[in-house]
Amino acid sequence: MKTTLLRPWHEAAGARFAPFAGFDMPIQYPAGAVGEHRLCRRSAGLFDIDHMGRFLVFGEGAGKALSAQVSGAVLDMGAGEARYSLLLNEAGGIVDDLFIYRLGEGGGRRDLWLVVVNAGNRETDYAWFRERLPRAVSLEDLSGETYMIALQGPRAVELLDRLASPGGQEVLPGGAPGAALVSAIPRARMGALTLAGIPVLAGRTGYTGEDGAELFYGASQARVLWEALLTEAAAAGIEAGPVGLAARDSLRFEAGMPLHGHEISPSISPLEALLSWACDFTKDFTGKEALAAQKAAGLKRKLATLNVTGGVPREGYRVLTPAGEETGVVAAGMFCPTVGTYSANAFVPPERAVPGTRLAVEIRGNAKEAVVVKRPLYTPVYRRAGK
Repeated sequence: MKTTLLRPWHEAAGARFAPFAGFDMPIQYPAGAVGEHRLCRRSAGLFDIDHMGRFLVFGEGAGKALSAQVSGAVLDMGAGEARYSLLLNEAGGIVDDLFIYRLGEGGGRRDLWLVVVNAGNRETDYAWFRERLPRAVSLEDLSGETYMIALQGPRAVELLDRLASPGGQEVLPGGAPGAALVSAIPRARMGALTLAGIPVLAGRTGYTGEDGAELFYGASQARVLWEALLTEAAAAGIEAGPVGLAARDSLRFEAGMPLHGHEISPSISPLEALLSWACDFTKDFTGKEALAAQKAAGLKRKLATLNVTGGVPREGYRVLTPAGEETGVVAAGMFCPTVGTYSANAFVPPERAVPGTRLAVEIRGNAKEAVVVKRPLYTPVYRRAGK
């Protein structure tokens, strides 16, 4: 079982741990998962996400080669842009979902890309790319030599700016455009700067539905930056604290973001998972033909969100019609603190994925009333008012 470099800090902070994607990760701290969830929504939550994998792709033709492997458009990206995309198998199933950052433009090593992958798929994804990228394109796993944390919430950028100054290019040579403040980096872009004197690449991305940034920096400074953020928060009167994986799950669930092994997997297609927007059908990519065939034949199932009355829906629970016939299965379910509901993401026939449709979820042998609702339960702040 792997651990992150911040494991001793988490232990001292009273974290509870559990296995996740091959790592023994902090699930929650003494404040509890609901308290951590609400802290992130109202102020700032700090996440150790170093279990995520980080690959550097570079060399002559790197962008073109990467484009052929991922579902989304990437060649129109400028230096510093970030984009969500998918890695699909030949059958159109989702091998993994990725965040791709274009760090440089031009020929040779200046054609530079950072690809962030899920922890449980790090080895699989690396082998996938290594097998399919041409020899002229270099692929490096930077997961060990870099560190990754996230600060998310309404006051996250304010806190980051208090520690920010220009610099940061030392993280990756020829990396993202320079920035003086995190607030100067637009949403879905990355900038190079220093935080508390540490070179950092800051991506205005996240997995909570809140504003903030995901930070990439040297592994030797893992604890220094983590503690500097918490110390500065206390000095500035900004409420901030660590958030474990349990609250990270409920935050992403409310915001309608998928989790590998639940809403997405190699047996689930982007069409079924409502992720066709992450596929550019004007270009070629692995799995494109299978998706076209699936679309032509018509979907047999589709992701829907249900609010459930009378119990907590869990992964694997059966979804029933009002008449008691099985019609689907729960992919993920939990209590959602921001909206105050017990909710589930489930795959059901498309005609039963329409908001307002009455269904039921079988919980401990009893059918509990459920209704399909509009997704997402919590609108991410950057989608409001055109942000």
